[in-house]
Amino acid sequence: MAQYRMNGSNMLAVDLMGETIRALNGSMVAYEGQMTFKRQGMTGGEGLMGAVRRRVAGESMTLMEISGQGTVYLAHEATEINLVPLQGDTLLVESDSLLALDGQLSTGVQFTGLRGMTSGQGLATTKVEGHGTVAILSDGPAIALEVTQQQPLSVDPQAYVAHRGQLQQDFVTDVNWRTVLGQGSGESFQLRFTGHGLVYIQPAERGGGLAGEV
Repeated sequence: MAQYRMNGSNMLAVDLMGETIRALNGSMVAYEGQMTFKRQGMTGGEGLMGAVRRRVAGESMTLMEISGQGTVYLAHEATEINLVPLQGDTLLVESDSLLALDGQLSTGVQFTGLRGMTSGQGLATTKVEGHGTVAILSDGPAIALEVTQQQPLSVDPQAYVAHRGQLQQDFVTDVNWRTVLGQGSGESFQLRFTGHGLVYIQPAERGGGLAGEV
């Protein structure tokens, strides 16, 4: 299996011994050894219908296959990189937060509805399943917040990056008299997670979306 090493917080080194990984197109900044690069379609391996669904959803992420012997270095606009190990479970991640993943992991799309509208994303998010490592991007160091049955979690859609585990997601509004009078925090639209799992958030908000406009 490919070995992932962090070089600081903004550079990912992946050691390959004949394995294949998929990475965000254009994210390779250097490599050592013998490598081949092959551009894939939308999310790589989804096929025509997956590409069509993502086009309809307003997303344009493309991945490339990287194979060979040696080390490849990946980065994207000096953003923070976070490694998420999967052991047969599922990770749902915003498309623009996906940097790289092991080649044996399967990918697909999942409808997000109003969450995508409020966060400035498309109407679908990327679903990653299987055994392997996923590298995700965040604007600043991401943190993983635990959700339990006794302690649900509410998140600003523009700070949301990804989530995993047995979680249910609801879209809620928080319009009260302080918000109406202009004295609230501005976080009128929220994502509420219940169940059991982890939610990854970043310490910065994306531009765009509808959050805070009520």
